Amino acid sequence: MSNPASSHVDLAVQGRIAAAKRKAEEKRRRRAQLAERRGYGLAARHAAKMRRWGEEGDTC
Repeated sequence: MSNPASSHVDLAVQGRIAAAKRKAEEKRRRRAQLAERRGYGLAARHAAKMRRWGEEGDTC
């Protein structure tokens, strides 16, 4: 072997590590996006609830 660091096994392992890192980063990014959307959704639900409470208070 000319260079033991570049054997096909090492290259395959490096490829798997890189794929795992990409997958983990994508998962982190997706979770961050969902958390952001969840925050907007909760704010919208709260605002709607406050509007309904305001409307109920006007009719009594």
